[in-house]
Amino acid sequence: MITARRIIASLTPLALCFACGTESGTLPSQIDGLSASARHQLEDQEFEDDDAPQFSSWSAPVNLGPPINGAFADGGSFISKDGLSFYVSSTRPGGCGNFDIWVSTRESGDEAWGEPQNLGCDVNSSGFDAAPFLTTNGRRLYFHSDRPGGAGGFDLYVSRRHNKRDPFGWQTPQNLGSGVNTALAEVLPSIFEDDETGITTLFFAGRSGAPGGLGGEDIYRSTRQADGTFGPAVLVRELSSSARDLAPFIRRDGLELFLGSSRPGTVGGVDLWVSTRATTADPWSPPVTLGPVINSDVQDDRATLSFDGTALYFPSPRSGGFGLADVYVLTRSRLKRDR
Repeated sequence: MITARRIIASLTPLALCFACGTESGTLPSQIDGLSASARHQLEDQEFEDDDAPQFSSWSAPVNLGPPINGAFADGGSFISKDGLSFYVSSTRPGGCGNFDIWVSTRESGDEAWGEPQNLGCDVNSSGFDAAPFLTTNGRRLYFHSDRPGGAGGFDLYVSRRHNKRDPFGWQTPQNLGSGVNTALAEVLPSIFEDDETGITTLFFAGRSGAPGGLGGEDIYRSTRQADGTFGPAVLVRELSSSARDLAPFIRRDGLELFLGSSRPGTVGGVDLWVSTRATTADPWSPPVTLGPVINSDVQDDRATLSFDGTALYFPSPRSGGFGLADVYVLTRSRLKRDR
């Protein structure tokens, strides 16, 4: 539940919609003219109700196009809360290693994205650095990496910055430690910050073949402790299966979660699925596929939501793209309730 006290106290501008009506990724024309404060007020009004928000069906996928996508592999993206920074994992030239994390920025939501810039070799490594997740306050960036010094093949890391408006102010990443990382692979992090309880939960995938697991990669969660570290991760059984289960991403109210899975019912190697729950205290429902209009005959996973829940970004190597893999977006609208 979003409380009235929190609505009044919240002063950070919120972007209402990051959906792209064109391949340049611009905001819909009906909100282009709104000021940041007006968008903030309208967005908060939409989330005042205790009931879970209701949305329309998803659109068909749209390729984001250049400059986000290029002739190389582009994927693992994340859009900031204000809609002005777009993080992407890419093998484009000029990086520090294999996949690196890049950021594209724009001055306002009605502008096209700028050319992506590498976060630099203090953040990226000579290895594989991907799947960025930016926290709501814009000061922590989580991702996975196989850089030297980790516990296993892939570990989860976090980089911090003091100034959330500095796209290149990130400090040297820190390993999340033994509560999360093991000799097996931990990948594809997603953070849920519960405003009502104050509890921060990390969701991630991996640990294929781990004792107590259900099959291939499974979904795990870990809770941040009082000292800031994450505690021992536990299997999220209702989201995991005997197949590959990847890339959990939870909506900011904690009631909807997307994942990639190869479980029965897929149309490709890995498809996008969604699970819901009535409250954050309830278990997750059995995941439901997003269907063949959205999924393809290749791997579609690592979906990430815009802050308002109306745009879903995901990477795919499907045919017709600009490179080895591109970032695509689905859009949906918030439905009004009958009073």
